[in-house]
Amino acid sequence: MVHLIIHLASEAKLAGLVQFRWMYPIERYLRKLKSYVRNKARPEGSIAEAYIMQEAIHFCSRYLCETETSLNRVGRNFEGSGSHSNPKLLVFSQVGRPLLGKQYEELSFTEWAQARMCVLENCEETRIFVE
Repeated sequence: MVHLIIHLASEAKLAGLVQFRWMYPIERYLRKLKSYVRNKARPEGSIAEAYIMQEAIHFCSRYLCETETSLNRVGRNFEGSGSHSNPKLLVFSQVGRPLLGKQYEELSFTEWAQARMCVLENCEETRIFVE
């Protein structure tokens, strides 16, 4: 394995950038096609049938406005419109909810100061005051 490092620079010069010769996306797609196989005696027929069925479902789901499909499903973390009636700062314009139900935890003084500093550094309205 130590000897492999010697050849990496010359391979990069010959082959170019790694994203043009990377096989990971192709391997993922082949894994998806492999999962379509139901009849191991005729794998190409199973793949073709499942691919056509997937395409038809995808095509039909674009026209089903009332039914929840994978194309029009609301995001997992979507929390509504996310705006208050009168937000004073942009950072407080979205409504949040706790992830673990109604459990709340009190922050220590240092955690409170860190949270306040994070808001001040990442809020556009306070940038002129920070500078």
